[in-house]
Amino acid sequence: MTIVASVDDEERSKAVVKEAATLADRFDEPLHIVSVYEESEHDHLINEKIDIDQKATDEDRKEIARTVAERASEGISREHEVIGRTGNPAEEILDYATEVDARYLVLGGRKRSPVGKALFGSVTQSILLDADRPVVAVMDSD
Repeated sequence: MTIVASVDDEERSKAVVKEAATLADRFDEPLHIVSVYEESEHDHLINEKIDIDQKATDEDRKEIARTVAERASEGISREHEVIGRTGNPAEEILDYATEVDARYLVLGGRKRSPVGKALFGSVTQSILLDADRPVVAVMDSD
């Protein structure tokens, strides 16, 4: 079994990784830190942020996702693996958790209004509703 931490480029991801590392230590399980790059109509903004002109390839997207996972895991001394995937974040995270038979999924959450959830959806909410294994949500302290 494995502890899977799902991270993005938000600051709260460091807290997610820290909690996942604590669980991995407690249960003596491997720690995998996963980030998913979701292709969207906003790719040009991401490309600007990472200073590339051309449209990112699938391998570029996976590498970008791995870089996000590496950044989130900075400062963690525990051995871990970083994984970059592409696609729908909730689906990819749940699929990965099944592939590695995750003992726990650890992910970040933030308070959102019911209207915000309805309009924008929520990866955290989708995972909480669809996961077939325990999920630990590390909430923003705001």
